[in-house]
Amino acid sequence: MECVTLVFELATEADAGALAALHSAVAGHLTREFGNGHWSSSASEAGVARGIRASRVLVARDAIGIAATLRLATKKPWAIDVKYFRPSKKPLYLLDMAVRPSSQRSGIGRQLVQQARLLAQGLHADVIRLDAYDASAGAGGFYAKCGFTEVGRATYRDVPLIYYELWLA
Repeated sequence: MECVTLVFELATEADAGALAALHSAVAGHLTREFGNGHWSSSASEAGVARGIRASRVLVARDAIGIAATLRLATKKPWAIDVKYFRPSKKPLYLLDMAVRPSSQRSGIGRQLVQQARLLAQGLHADVIRLDAYDASAGAGGFYAKCGFTEVGRATYRDVPLIYYELWLA
C-alpha cells in the first residue's frame, strides 16, 4: 500500500465547493454501485457552507485535495431517535462522512474517524453517535471496525437505519 501524507484540519467556508463536489462524487459512486437510494442526493455548496457554520467539519487533505470529510454536530439529526442510546451529558453526532471513491479502502476513513474522536474529546464530548443506512450502500460495517457499537435499528421515513455510538471516556 502506498504511503499517503494526510493533513487533518477543520474546514472553512472556502472549502464548501470542494466538499460539495466530494459529497456529490460519493453519491454518484454509491448510486452506480447500488442503485438509487437515499445516498443518491448531491450536495450543494450552500448546504455544505451551512454545515460548516453550524458544526465542526473535519477534512483529510492529501496532495490532490480533500480526500475525506465528516461533520461533528451538537444538534441531534432528524433521523436519530435518542431512545436507542444510553443517556449522556454531551453527545456529538457524526454526519456527512465521505471518502473520495478512489481513496476508499486505503485507511483514510479510519484515520479521519480517529481524528474526529480526538476532536470530540477536546470538545469534552462523552459520546459520538451516528446512524448508517441498513442497506448494501450503508457503512455500518465500517463504523463497527472503527470501534462503534450498534445500539439499535429503526426505520425512519421509510429509511432503514442502524444506530451506533462510541463512548469516549
